[in-house]
Amino acid sequence: MPTYQISEAADLLGVSADTVRRWVDSGRLAATRDTSARRLLDGAELAAFMRAGADEDPGRRLSSARNRFRGLVTNVVRDRVMAAVEIQAGPHRVVSLMSREAADELGLDVGSTATAVVKSTNVVVETTGGRHA
Repeated sequence: MPTYQISEAADLLGVSADTVRRWVDSGRLAATRDTSARRLLDGAELAAFMRAGADEDPGRRLSSARNRFRGLVTNVVRDRVMAAVEIQAGPHRVVSLMSREAADELGLDVGSTATAVVKSTNVVVETTGGRHA
């Protein structure tokens, strides 16, 4: 079963390592210690924690789309007709092409918050290879 260090779990959860430590200390998230006294989180338990957290997303109940990335608008390129909007959502960069009118109506400017909602029948899944034992 894969295990994750605090910093790795924080990257996956999109929060700081300090937040994950607080969750572990409060009992919200379970962790064990390795022989070097580093805290490790079980991969299956981390996945269950992330699934449970998805239920806290209020937009999930209002839409059939399940892939939601809340983040900060980092770039907007507008021309007369179209706009390209880039959102940084934790470690994820999402780029959306939309009409300029839609970008203007949504008030999408660098520094504003936004949620990218993705619904697709074609999703590519990649891994980096082997994981922790």
